[in-house]
Amino acid sequence: MPITERLQRGLTVLFIGFNPSPASYQRGFNYAGRNNRFYRVLYGSGLTPRLYAPEESPQLLDEFGYGFTNLVDRPTRTAAEITSAEYAEGRARLLEKMRLYQPKFACYVGKGVYEHTAQPKRSVPWGIQEVGLIPGITDFVAPSTSGLVRMTLDEQIHIYRELAVAARAAVEAWMKRVCRR
Repeated sequence: MPITERLQRGLTVLFIGFNPSPASYQRGFNYAGRNNRFYRVLYGSGLTPRLYAPEESPQLLDEFGYGFTNLVDRPTRTAAEITSAEYAEGRARLLEKMRLYQPKFACYVGKGVYEHTAQPKRSVPWGIQEVGLIPGITDFVAPSTSGLVRMTLDEQIHIYRELAVAARAAVEAWMKRVCRR
């Protein structure tokens, strides 16, 4: 299992990226690129009560039930370097992980991640999708937090806020379970 993958059964949110950046893969922490906005977006949207650093990403699993995985395991500088064979293999692997770990929400961090996974026949809106890929899991399509994305931080936060509101009850239930341990 790649060191940037953090999984366990019953997650509140499984964050799914294209693949690890070289920085994330080297450091062993999710969304560790210097210009990645992931942790600022989580904090600004209300998904976390404070700003976390990439090195603290393992705590997000313990504290809130936030897991991490990628469509493709191999690190690249851009998603354009991923082959169609890697996407096909990654899609099958991802769907199996989702069936096994059964997160409440699957958050695709990038519309392209969702499109490569779901292979929709129509345009995909941001936010909660009408029908999930796996029964019992709510699919949420969010913008990539990469520094290459031309969306403002406020625009990204606005979209992720919908996930924060939708996942609030699941996160609170997770936190109560953790406190009882």
